Amino acid sequence: MRTRLSTLFDALLPVLATLAALAVGAVMLLIMGVNPIEAYAAMWDGAFGSGNAFAETLVKATPLLLVALGICISFRGDVINIGGEGQMIIGAVLATWIGLTLTNWPGWLVITLSLLTGFVGGAIWGGIPGLLKAYFNVNEILSTVMMNAIAVQLMNFLLRGPMIDPSQAERASKIPQTARLIEEFHLARLVPTRLHAGALIAVALAVLVYILLWRTTWGYRIRAVGQNPHASRYAGIKVSRYMVLALLLSGAFAGLAGAVQVFGVNYRMITDGSASGFTGGAGFNGIVAALFGQLHPIWSIPASILFGALLVGANKMQRMTQVPSALVTVLNGLVVIFVVSSEIWRRRRQRRRMAVAGPEETPPPPVEKKPQQAEAGA
Repeated sequence: MRTRLSTLFDALLPVLATLAALAVGAVMLLIMGVNPIEAYAAMWDGAFGSGNAFAETLVKATPLLLVALGICISFRGDVINIGGEGQMIIGAVLATWIGLTLTNWPGWLVITLSLLTGFVGGAIWGGIPGLLKAYFNVNEILSTVMMNAIAVQLMNFLLRGPMIDPSQAERASKIPQTARLIEEFHLARLVPTRLHAGALIAVALAVLVYILLWRTTWGYRIRAVGQNPHASRYAGIKVSRYMVLALLLSGAFAGLAGAVQVFGVNYRMITDGSASGFTGGAGFNGIVAALFGQLHPIWSIPASILFGALLVGANKMQRMTQVPSALVTVLNGLVVIFVVSSEIWRRRRQRRRMAVAGPEETPPPPVEKKPQQAEAGA
């Protein structure tokens, strides 16, 4: 019974962490003279109050889920991918280039090719830190963050130069954006909402990632490397190869998220000069969604919807209660801090339980027979 209660508590930790973050946010709202109940009611209404509101929540959740799926793979392989922002940008740039170049091709073919190109582009951008980690022992946190900066500068160069919208090229104040994709290249929508087919693609891929991690040899080896690379190497698993594979797949899903944002939501690339100007912070928020979902692809689906609801609902709360936009950012940051902290605490609890249960569950070593006993037994 104690083990079951402990397992249930671990499963509910992310939810409890979110409630704790909202409680801290309520105290801040009280200090500002805002009724927390009214503020959170406005947040709920903004995220789930109508069909269109729920559709907007799913639209926000789609890139979070795609990034979270990649994070599930990389973290299970014990490589930390902080480069989702840059991988989203590279995937989006390549997919947009396909959409703007092959204008005479059939729409279904261009959409398919563009999404695959975004997938491959993100994989390459994530695979580079994977190679550096596996073969040169370069810290993947540093390398993925630096790759983010490179991707942002590359995006700014392209959107202000070679890929800029021709209608902006002649203006004095040039908006850094590409031309708009033609209507045939838009992902199918659920009219009259903005919900697009990318949401279904993300859910289908969540099932495929679950199958990959728990029903295939590749997935088993990725998880084995994440649990103990030394034991995996002793067992004959090529640890370096699966480290690269984990980061490559993680980057691929982030790149696909960028492509889906272009073909399903924006229909062009546009930025304010920063990574979040295009990604909306999905590259980082997807990490929290994955941790909230216990690094499980299926549980990452409701986790992504929750964080999508927080993003959409916070905007409604700001409009209804007139709280500063900085408070919305702080509230989202509180949720991130509490959820990540709960994940660290959960892992420490698991290690303590294993340390306590280890000696009790370890079977006694076999008793060696003396030569006389062995001969008598024979």
